[in-house]
Amino acid sequence: MRTLASGRTHYTLLLRFAHTIDRINAAIGKVACGLLLGMIGLGALTALLRYVGRPLGLSLTSNAFLEGQWYLFSAVFLLAAAWALRENDHVRVDVLYGRLGPRGQAWIDLLGTILFLIPFCGLMLWATWPSVAESWAVREVSPDPGGLPRYPIKALVPVAFVLLLLQGIAEAIKATDRLRGGTAPPEHHATEGV
Repeated sequence: MRTLASGRTHYTLLLRFAHTIDRINAAIGKVACGLLLGMIGLGALTALLRYVGRPLGLSLTSNAFLEGQWYLFSAVFLLAAAWALRENDHVRVDVLYGRLGPRGQAWIDLLGTILFLIPFCGLMLWATWPSVAESWAVREVSPDPGGLPRYPIKALVPVAFVLLLLQGIAEAIKATDRLRGGTAPPEHHATEGV
């Protein structure tokens, strides 16, 4: 009896962990949306300054503006990846998934996460860490005149893969819950409190 109650408690804690990861990635996803607006604004400002400066014979833009757009685009892409997984808005290539029932979909979600997503995130963390660490060690900057520091944006690469890894673990927990007859649907969104 005591073991059964202890197992339920651990399982409940796992579900709480999954929902906490959901809330964290939802909040980060909303930050990414704000960065998207900043990227659009910076792009519009760059175009406007180029348009105004050309007839005056002035260069009112700089490499920093252009790199800033790319950095914001990179940040949006990297930070929104885990949120897209959470929202089930990622690209699915599986032609069978839509034809399966909830239990079959839960199996595909669980096995795909365990066999592909989690190992991929681990591999990417392992592969990118030396480059990011070196970039921080030398405080890498753009080689272009007036360019921006590169080490902060490079740091987002492992951050993004950690967030994606955590969201993958949360999705595996929720898929297991569905297989056990739990209440978390595949599109479960823990937006309360965000």
